[in-house]
Amino acid sequence: MGHRRLTRTRTLAAAVAAVLATTALVVPSPVGAEPAPVGTGALRAAAPSPFHTYTGARPLAKIKRGTVLKTRVVTYSLQGIPVPLKVVQLLYRTTDQRGRATANVTSIIKPPVALHPDRVVAYGSFYDSLNPKDGPSYAMSGGTSPGGNAVHAELALVTPLLLAGNSVVVADTQGATADFAAGPEYGRTTLDSLRAAMSSPAAGIAPRPDIALLGYSGGAIATGWAAALAPSYAPEVNRLLVGAAEGGVLVAPDNNLDYVSGSRIWAGVLAMALVGAARAFEIDLRPYLNPYGRRVFATLQKASITEVLGAYPGLTWAKLAKKRFRDPTKVRPYVRAVNRLNLGQAPRPTTPMFIGQGTGGEVEGTPGDKPGIGAGDGVMIAGDVRTLARRYCAHGTRVQYRQYPLSHFTSVPLWLPEAIAWVEARFAGVQAPSSCGSIAPGTSLAPLPVPRRRR
Repeated sequence: MGHRRLTRTRTLAAAVAAVLATTALVVPSPVGAEPAPVGTGALRAAAPSPFHTYTGARPLAKIKRGTVLKTRVVTYSLQGIPVPLKVVQLLYRTTDQRGRATANVTSIIKPPVALHPDRVVAYGSFYDSLNPKDGPSYAMSGGTSPGGNAVHAELALVTPLLLAGNSVVVADTQGATADFAAGPEYGRTTLDSLRAAMSSPAAGIAPRPDIALLGYSGGAIATGWAAALAPSYAPEVNRLLVGAAEGGVLVAPDNNLDYVSGSRIWAGVLAMALVGAARAFEIDLRPYLNPYGRRVFATLQKASITEVLGAYPGLTWAKLAKKRFRDPTKVRPYVRAVNRLNLGQAPRPTTPMFIGQGTGGEVEGTPGDKPGIGAGDGVMIAGDVRTLARRYCAHGTRVQYRQYPLSHFTSVPLWLPEAIAWVEARFAGVQAPSSCGSIAPGTSLAPLPVPRRRR
């Protein structure tokens, strides 16, 4: 990457990070808001658009994963303002967190000049919302919800990839019901979106293209799980992968919930992730919640991360739970869910990895002195990420690990240029560098013991 392009990328990333950080810190608290009726984790939202709805006669379960069900071409819309970018959107068959057949939408952003139809970047969006209508496909096709603004900010992040002539595939990684933080589902929707994109004539992608995965924060959930699941779930996609670049990585959700518990900015994500996991696994957490916990869960049913960041300072699981359930590790459905979402227990990827992680979380109001956890970027734990990287190395995966002394938001301007340069080098056929052998030990990623059923 040339000096001018690198400078431009740093500037764009810094601007986007600043906008997102500012948005997060000024959102008013919804704690006192009148709650909606309490759900059990099932989504209570407006019906999906006709394009997002599968109406075929053949049952989805009998349709091959990645099959294109509908196609449309739209002009990218930035909060209703047309942008001169062509977007091919596909409704395709995929699999939800519980292994059931479902339909989802992916968006292929076409470059202004298709210099490399044989190169595809699967970009994981950090739209992080419990409302499906905040997803990339809605935002790009004219959606105006505030929660979709993250998608528009990300357009700046992927601009260097588009200018280089690459197609960028952006799936609604959280699926049709916005199952926030349900990592395996993110991975499956990503892999099936690539199957769909490669089979669609409208996408204009060459047969057997080189594919790179790229994502930060919520997008790293998609990138990391797609890389891990590809060898078994989509081996034909795995053979085309040249590498996966991720930053701000969620590894073991139970560790993260302990890390952000009681923090100033990120504590609300604890409840948001619990709502997402309950929805994904169809768990009813109401028996474990106190009245305040039920109000918070009800309020968050369609919340986006822009509404939650900074809105619940000091929130902990204990403040949400009934007295006898104040230790979440004694709640059987919780333990079973977080164990299944632990990336450290997932299969190891075979494609090269670039992994970046910050350690300056104090800036965003999350202390880094909790025993057994240590430093993080405010929401993600550096020790967890190091242990994950070391495990990949032990498995034979080439890993370049970069650690930044910055917070979750402020690490982006450092991570993004390095990640894009790393991806471009993989496309050019350069062997991936490796930090294996020099990555410091991290924290435990062992699964939690599952409590016995209460009689």
